[in-house]
Amino acid sequence: MPLLLGAVADDYTGASDLANTLNRNGLSTIQTIGVPAPGLQVDDAEAIVVALKIRSVEASQAVEAATAAYDWLSARGARHVMYKVCSTFDSTDAGNIGPVADALGAKARGGCALVTPAFPETGRTVYLGHLFVGLTPLNESPLKDHPLNPMHDSNLVRVLQRQSKGSVGLIDLMTIAQGGEAVSRARAELTAQGYGTAIVDAVFERDLEALGDAAAESAFSVGASGLGLGLARALARGRNATSHASTLEAVGGRAAILAGSCSRATLEQIAAVESEIPVLRLSTQKLIEDSGEIDRALGWAKERIEAGPILIASSEEPEQVAALQARYGRDKSGQAIEHALAEITSGLVDLGVRRLAIAGGETSGAAVDRLGVSAFRLGPEIAPGVPLMRTVGRKGGELQMALKSGNFGGRDFFSRALSMTR
Repeated sequence: MPLLLGAVADDYTGASDLANTLNRNGLSTIQTIGVPAPGLQVDDAEAIVVALKIRSVEASQAVEAATAAYDWLSARGARHVMYKVCSTFDSTDAGNIGPVADALGAKARGGCALVTPAFPETGRTVYLGHLFVGLTPLNESPLKDHPLNPMHDSNLVRVLQRQSKGSVGLIDLMTIAQGGEAVSRARAELTAQGYGTAIVDAVFERDLEALGDAAAESAFSVGASGLGLGLARALARGRNATSHASTLEAVGGRAAILAGSCSRATLEQIAAVESEIPVLRLSTQKLIEDSGEIDRALGWAKERIEAGPILIASSEEPEQVAALQARYGRDKSGQAIEHALAEITSGLVDLGVRRLAIAGGETSGAAVDRLGVSAFRLGPEIAPGVPLMRTVGRKGGELQMALKSGNFGGRDFFSRALSMTR
């Protein structure tokens, strides 16, 4: 089966979001965790999403990992490669969106790369180059207080220009409204003028379709899952494309939820489920200072897991997280919390947990790595951007998992996730 689309995703939950979108819009999709080792069977996929953890690492590390993934996808004949970034464009002035886009764009040799984080279905829109979260400019939204990548500028042309070696242009909504051919003409003009990338406006789903038509004619693009929607529809057109989401084979076993995100959405989701299942709120400070907090969490879980699902959270208010980062350093505190939650996740699987919902991109990445997951098959959608997934070829037994970006899902997300796992 020809590989129509390859994607390099900058974190695991974002990869799941994109894989879900591609699957729903006509491309049979597999998500891998890193560049797969030889032997993983992916020949039945029309789209492959390679999930990396490069959003918040040093730019040089991000470029190296993304380049390896790009080369792997290219070697398998990917018709188009997309660099998948967060729909809130999480990225400091040092990167990593700009450096990775520069590196992959140079390898693709496709001229000006189209760039948009827009995904109207989840409330992300771009107008005149400015990113909105719902009705709020990015720099006025809760993302201004993000603990790793605080976003203080909604003008993505400026944001990307500060990170990029090449010039960054803009293709505005008036051009998008004229359709894919107009976007292609605008891209060609920017290429002739020496632009390396161009932010593209998108407010409605039809804008994503026009963008997808234009991007599919090129070798490389950058965006969130909304761009994936447009690309999937363009690439699948003309061959009776249907959604490939299906009921996943059951895994049985116990169920648990891990939450490491401090986003407002996740905090509300924890509060909403607290009356339904046992919830343990960990001390983030103790996770950093004392490995005994891991043992305490697993001891608490062992006493309760046989009776039903549980939730373990290190999620705290952004102000508390900021204070801890100031005290211990951002990298040290973040790595300590990720390590602790990954160890707790592994311990829960040792206790018979086979159905897991995990909130937070960094938390999800650390847990999936610790569990030795190499790939996922996609199942039904729990919430926009969050599919239920089943591991492929995992030693020690397969798992059903939902990996949720901190800001995704409604208040009842955890209840929905638990009800859909089997």
